[in-house]
Amino acid sequence: MIGRLSGKILEKNPPEVLLEVSGIGYEILCPMSTFYEISNESNVSLHTHLAVKEDSHTLYGFISKDEKTLFRELIRVNGIGPKVALAILSHLNVVSLMNAVANEDDALLAKTPGIGKKTAQKLIVELKDRLEKLQLSNTQHQKITASNSNPNTQKATQALQALGFKTKEADKMLSAINDESLSTEELIRLALQNK
Repeated sequence: MIGRLSGKILEKNPPEVLLEVSGIGYEILCPMSTFYEISNESNVSLHTHLAVKEDSHTLYGFISKDEKTLFRELIRVNGIGPKVALAILSHLNVVSLMNAVANEDDALLAKTPGIGKKTAQKLIVELKDRLEKLQLSNTQHQKITASNSNPNTQKATQALQALGFKTKEADKMLSAINDESLSTEELIRLALQNK
């Protein structure tokens, strides 16, 4: 099994990277989050997962070990293959994905290409317990925020996304608000002030 590769990037053609390691060029499929991290790098080290099928051996690469861990959890879900798991990790970062599962936000998961409402619900059911027990190497990724502290937070997040903010931005804006008694409108107003 190939678990990690370090070398020089020869070509970048999303979602594929051609990585030269000791004179050998490895074609590695990566989520967009990894592409953003390595955008200006010429030498890089990727955590890899080798998927073996009858007709192909495919390498998947991730900038962080936590992304690789989540990828492996995703492909354990029945009906989720490596390409769909890659699409999910391209759409949501580690924290957003874990929060979406913890908060049972199937609407956010369903926005991923290739994921419908039923598949999103299946992902939540199968991953919820496993992700809570998962130990990630980056402690910042470990903070799962359950929305039961204020049920209006999820509605406020969706409203901010409708206004054009990315999931990451909306979560960051709302995470600074600690008052659990606020209405959705008040949360949105404060979040926009925190921007």
